Amino acid sequence: MIPTWRLRAAFARRLSDMYGTEVPAYTTLLEVSAQVNDEVISMDGDAGRLGGIERVTAERHGAIRVGTAREMRQAAQVFAALGMEPVGFYDLREASASAVPVVSTAFRPIEAAELERNPFRVFTSMLTTADRRFFDAGLEARLESFLARRELFPPELLDLAARAEREEGLDEAPAMRFLTLAVAAFELSPEPVDRAWYTELERISAVAADIGGVTSTHINHLTPRVLDIDELYRRMAERGITMIDRIQGPPRWEGPDVLLRQTSFRALAEPRRFREPDGSVAAGSLRVRFGEVEARGIALTRSGRALYDELIGEPAGVWTGRFPRTEHQLAVQEKAFFRYEPEESRPGDGRRPPEDLAGLLDGGWVSAHPIVYEDFLPASAAGIFQSNLTDEGTRDTTVTGAHYDRQRLAGVLERTVHDPFDLYAAQQDSSLRQARRALGLSKDTS
Repeated sequence: MIPTWRLRAAFARRLSDMYGTEVPAYTTLLEVSAQVNDEVISMDGDAGRLGGIERVTAERHGAIRVGTAREMRQAAQVFAALGMEPVGFYDLREASASAVPVVSTAFRPIEAAELERNPFRVFTSMLTTADRRFFDAGLEARLESFLARRELFPPELLDLAARAEREEGLDEAPAMRFLTLAVAAFELSPEPVDRAWYTELERISAVAADIGGVTSTHINHLTPRVLDIDELYRRMAERGITMIDRIQGPPRWEGPDVLLRQTSFRALAEPRRFREPDGSVAAGSLRVRFGEVEARGIALTRSGRALYDELIGEPAGVWTGRFPRTEHQLAVQEKAFFRYEPEESRPGDGRRPPEDLAGLLDGGWVSAHPIVYEDFLPASAAGIFQSNLTDEGTRDTTVTGAHYDRQRLAGVLERTVHDPFDLYAAQQDSSLRQARRALGLSKDTS
């Protein structure tokens, strides 16, 4: 039996190999990321506080796009076989100035131990075909009809995925077959693209065309993690690879790394075949796939996130004046999530530990270890989408958009969509209870 986490790790490796073959610049991105990570670790012995080098080097997140609720449920089944559950709701329609008619979630492991084993994530977006700001009733009907005729995930793959979820793994032969089918489902299809149909959708949104203008899905980007994204950005540019205009997320500043910083190289012109209105097939190209890279920081609490949202877009100097400048301040002000452990090396002085967290930290009774942010930022995701578009598309701002939220997406998926704040809080609270028990402060054994 190959357990779930090994299936996930194997899938991530195979997907990375496939994508490197399809997009050679991605291989360059991996090489530069590895170089930067090795150098950072060798110079900064504390860099591993946000993940050891083995985890950081293996870490990836992918991104795919689907067209319908049915396709979204099927994608969820494939990822469930890998121990990945939907976490978070992201409305990129509202986060982007360009026409990006999708709502998204991220499939990932949710248990700390599983994240340590392999933290693979897939940011998955679904086209909102009923949103009248982008699609009128006639185009919606034709789009839905087109999407209903295609098959992204073959029945054999879905059957194996359901079995893997149910049995928490697969025997070797079915596991290899599952991995082969799963990776193939995300390969770029050689089938010709209907030029007239693709162009009609592209006038509304390049993202809509990439989803609904083709007969398959594909990996849009596969993202490694780097420990110094500013240095990576500089080195990629030195190699002649055109990067987007800036790094998305918080600025580089003197304080702790928080949440997520992302950038990418620009979408490359990839050869594709097009079917013309007269039935002939001609060569052409599309720019839809790009190379993203990310630097992850500490997960913020709701109050920390509210402060972050106030400051995003402000220069580093403003952050220095308003945002907690140390991990200790983040912890005592409850602006970020930490895992707490009793400090066994503290010399005994006959005093009883205080009850409050600030007292425990200030007195050296417990140590705080940052919890890595495992999720995404809608403004950053939309910023990268937008930076890689050649046209802003169109939207009718005189009509109301279709309503989506986390609860509605859960109904689409027929699965719980986890609130990321709840997941971080549960991890922090569990560690703090254990630390308090070890210090004799609580009889709670939950």
